[in-house]
Amino acid sequence: MTEEVLAAQGTDRRSFFSDASLSSFVAALIAVVVSYSGPAVIVLTAAQAGRLTPGQTTSWLWAISIGSGITCLVLSLWTKVPVITAWSTPGAALLVTSIGHYSYASAIGAFLVSALAITVVGFSGVFGRLMAFVPDALVSAMLAGILFSFGVEAFRALGQGPLVAAAVLLGYVLAKRFSARYAVPVALLLGVSAAAASGGLDFRGVALELASPQWTTPVFDTAAIIGIGVPLFVVTMASQNAPGLAVLHASGYRPGDRLLVGGTGLTSLALAPFGCHAVNLAAITAAICTGEESHRDPRRRYPAGVFCGLLYLLIGALGGTLIGVFTGLPKELVAAIAGVALIGALISGLSGAMATPRDREPAAVTFLATASGLSLFGIGSAFWGLVFGLFTHVVLTARRKTE
Repeated sequence: MTEEVLAAQGTDRRSFFSDASLSSFVAALIAVVVSYSGPAVIVLTAAQAGRLTPGQTTSWLWAISIGSGITCLVLSLWTKVPVITAWSTPGAALLVTSIGHYSYASAIGAFLVSALAITVVGFSGVFGRLMAFVPDALVSAMLAGILFSFGVEAFRALGQGPLVAAAVLLGYVLAKRFSARYAVPVALLLGVSAAAASGGLDFRGVALELASPQWTTPVFDTAAIIGIGVPLFVVTMASQNAPGLAVLHASGYRPGDRLLVGGTGLTSLALAPFGCHAVNLAAITAAICTGEESHRDPRRRYPAGVFCGLLYLLIGALGGTLIGVFTGLPKELVAAIAGVALIGALISGLSGAMATPRDREPAAVTFLATASGLSLFGIGSAFWGLVFGLFTHVVLTARRKTE
């Protein structure tokens, strides 16, 4: 599939409307549901830790939603690749423990410094050149390691909400038997129906309202730059942009890393005064939109990125309205539908990891380290999986060359 995708990039002149499909829209919808049902809650927790006003919190949610929407929409249409972006989840987790030590204006200054560093590193091409040294098998293994827990959670959900999770899993398998393209949409429909029938949908807190972005003049405080800006730059590049590029590569796409990383950094820079801590390449939600569930033809998967961007923009414009809808979905429904939507990407990752006999052991190390959930120095397991896998690859390759 890789050769087919590479050959198609930059040469297909078909219109978006002819390439769009129901399956690509559903893939985008699931990606957005996953984004707001979990990572958005971390942002709200960070806002509480920083003692932000309701207006500042709404502006923060507006900024990350609008930033994600613009970058998904523009980059996907520009490259004809399903480029999925999101806000930095590990960055938000970092802020939960650090933002309370500084003024909000100082935090905004640190966001700007981090975004500027990401923009410079991204457009310079240094980051892409470093990623080029990683063997394809390790990239595939890291992807499989990222997705492993989501596949497991789909079945753990059976113990939390048997009716909803069983409806999703049964719907997926039965629909897959007759039409692989509509397996995930059918699973989503049955899961929502089961949740509604069992009283699991809770939309009592939903109220229609438009977001009001709020400008905050940045203060460049050295302590905040060191305490927030530097760690935010590191975790965003290592835990988000590196896996994000890896997911695209594992799916056979080779978009310009300068445009993707630099573009997300530039968007973060523009929206930082409104509260955007970081917009970056997504990994988990990207895997939902880059696989066969989005569309059987790799050239027609980019509409999923466009739909994802449009949904982000809609949610950003409506402030907390649709966020309330997503957080009102039962956790077992989100876990089950994310799990089945990622099965194809998990299979692709495992197949790629084991494809080359010489790289199987380093790939296994990468997979295990990534799937472990290890976190060191505030950096997530995806990065450390690559580090340990590369170390194993270098050691074993050097040994074999000297034999």
